[in-house]
Amino acid sequence: MNSLISPPYLQKGDKVAIVSPSSKIDKNLLTGAYKKLESWGLNPQFGKYAGNSSGCFAGTIKQRLEDFQSAMDADDVKAILCSRGGYGAIHLIDKLDFTRFGEHPKWMIGFSDITALHNVFQAHGFASLHAPMAHHLSVEPENDPCSLQLKDILFGELPQYNCQPHKLNQTGHAHGILRGGNMSVFYGLRGTTFDIPAEGTILFIEDVSERPHAIERMMYNLKLGGVLEKLSGLIVGQFTEYNEDNSLGKSVYEALSDLVKEYSYPICFNFPVGHVTNNLPLINGTKVELIVTHKSVELKF
Repeated sequence: MNSLISPPYLQKGDKVAIVSPSSKIDKNLLTGAYKKLESWGLNPQFGKYAGNSSGCFAGTIKQRLEDFQSAMDADDVKAILCSRGGYGAIHLIDKLDFTRFGEHPKWMIGFSDITALHNVFQAHGFASLHAPMAHHLSVEPENDPCSLQLKDILFGELPQYNCQPHKLNQTGHAHGILRGGNMSVFYGLRGTTFDIPAEGTILFIEDVSERPHAIERMMYNLKLGGVLEKLSGLIVGQFTEYNEDNSLGKSVYEALSDLVKEYSYPICFNFPVGHVTNNLPLINGTKVELIVTHKSVELKF
């Protein structure tokens, strides 16, 4: 079980490229993210098409690819902040060239639809940051814990998270490679070269605007496909912005719990990751330790 290559941590004055590989974004949020990174002593630079628009996307596929590839290739760029998710990263993932990136790895930051890019980076052997994006950095206050955690990680201070217990948790202690993100996005890559490997993985999942039966169906796919039985641990994050239609006769968490009861590894529910304000930054592709007891949940990097 080997963690992936972690890019160098940042120093004051380092350049951060802000790009928009998925949906278009309000330019005010781009400005807010720029100011926040600048306040951290970094040197943010917008991609040529970061504020562009083509339908619901932030530019054509060619434009979004050009921006993202340019940020990957630039020797002086030390991190890439994806401005937002939405939809569109899938258009790029089979077109990215990691040749120059491998000579100068850098942190790629984002979540939601950016999960597709996380999978690609991991498939090429690089860790990345599942973390808040431009909206969060723009609207949350200076002392916002998740923003500060992101800043700390970028500058090399790794976190240790302690969270509240949940009645559905399954206790245990495990080491593994942390992988995951938006469930429907990585589910869409199942069976491809960008699929998440199950062996030795501590998987984290979250989603937004997915109906309960759709979430359960995706989880059944992971179970029937032999993924769940091979995991070292499972972190169930936030499932938000859906109607609790009682179609399952139980809550989403209860449905997922029923599907994983047979496994002996640690499982925690209600972890603060997802489309919520308290969206803790997670290093995708690094070794972690997960400790679930009746009193707490600890995740150590």
